[in-house]
Amino acid sequence: MTKPDPFRYFKTSREIIRLAVMMYVRFPLSLRNVEDLLHERGIDVSHEAVRFWWHRFGPLFAAEIRKRRIASMKSSRWRWHLDEMFVKINGEKHYLWRAVDHEGEVLESFVTKRRDKKAALKFLKKAMRKHGCPEEFVTDLLRSYSAALKDIGLANRQETGRWLNNRAENSHLPFRRRERAMLRFRRMRSLQKFASVHASVYNLFNSERSLYSRPNFKLKRAAALAEWRGLGTA
Repeated sequence: MTKPDPFRYFKTSREIIRLAVMMYVRFPLSLRNVEDLLHERGIDVSHEAVRFWWHRFGPLFAAEIRKRRIASMKSSRWRWHLDEMFVKINGEKHYLWRAVDHEGEVLESFVTKRRDKKAALKFLKKAMRKHGCPEEFVTDLLRSYSAALKDIGLANRQETGRWLNNRAENSHLPFRRRERAMLRFRRMRSLQKFASVHASVYNLFNSERSLYSRPNFKLKRAAALAEWRGLGTA
């Protein structure tokens, strides 16, 4: 049984929709920036159309990317780096919990109002339900992690130490740049939605260019673009 075509009732071509969604999620651009860049390429769409496309197709594309990568990511169960970052919603402080593997792949993003044992436990269970249980958890000195890991019987797998969690700290930077371009968020739901979509798109296009030669980097970039252009096909 073939999947229904998600672009079926849209007059705009699927290539333009994919391009607009990629530009908005991947780069620190506003909706009107995307509108102007598309206009320079002879594509006349409004920023409200870009907003609708990202809300409609962003989660769909992210789920498809996540499904493909989870099936092929066996090494991600070796070591996870866990960290939380502060995000303000209407002036109120919230916490975005993130799990990153040893290669910088963002595995899970989860938004909560509090930074306690209950929130950490819920975040860990959600991540392990999707990706399995790793051999090591690298965290900072927040006691919520140790309490949550002790509750599920994995306290012996936790590691803490200075500079050990730089992998998670550095993974926050692309999202911070994107957050500033969006002028912050107004609802927990929209933050959770965008964080999940942004993580999947970042994983797809994060080629670690400093670790590869120019020819190999170009091959990886071309492969990522080819995978993106195939999203949403029946």
